[in-house]
Amino acid sequence: MTRKKVKLAFIINDSARKATFKKRKKGLLKKVSELSTLCGIESCAIVYSPYESGPEVWPDAGGAGRVVAQFKRMPEMEQSKKMVNQESFIRQRVAKAAEQLKKLHKDNREKEVTHLMYHCLAGKGLHGLPLPDLNDMAWLLDHNLKEIYKRIEGIKKQQQRSLDAGGGGEGQQQQQWVGEQPQQQMGGGFGEEMIVPFSDGSSHAAAMWSNLFFP
Repeated sequence: MTRKKVKLAFIINDSARKATFKKRKKGLLKKVSELSTLCGIESCAIVYSPYESGPEVWPDAGGAGRVVAQFKRMPEMEQSKKMVNQESFIRQRVAKAAEQLKKLHKDNREKEVTHLMYHCLAGKGLHGLPLPDLNDMAWLLDHNLKEIYKRIEGIKKQQQRSLDAGGGGEGQQQQQWVGEQPQQQMGGGFGEEMIVPFSDGSSHAAAMWSNLFFP
């Protein structure tokens, strides 16, 4: 059974807040102890509360004093380098969540456009599609073609290395076939007007295909 998600807000009820403090403090000190033991590091915890007359210190006053003294010997810039308060910590979490949400939006959009592209290939056609869908589909096709050509170049180089190492005539024929495929499809036999080459990454082409989700 999964644990209920705790709402991070001030607990108004006094008795419930005190009980939560005792429980969380015990868990915090346990985690600090485990971190120190498992990783072999020096650590300390100092907890003040309105429920006790003095602070609770782990592991003891001497150990906490050594860690604090070591911290104070560091340059000021180093001291504040990884220091966060509650506000900056929450801001970091919000920024990370926003970045993850943006990535999910882009992944979902790419899946939608891929599904739409398969429908078009099955005979649905492009009539009635809005401009954003057409732009995204064009970007996706361009991206996939570049990946295909990159893969072809990788195969050609691999076969060339095999030939240089003493491969036979069959490898030469395969290399020639792989090398000729793009030119045959783009040119003779079917007509150059059948497949128009996509952009080569120029700024003009990037502006043509860019929209909210795709670069």
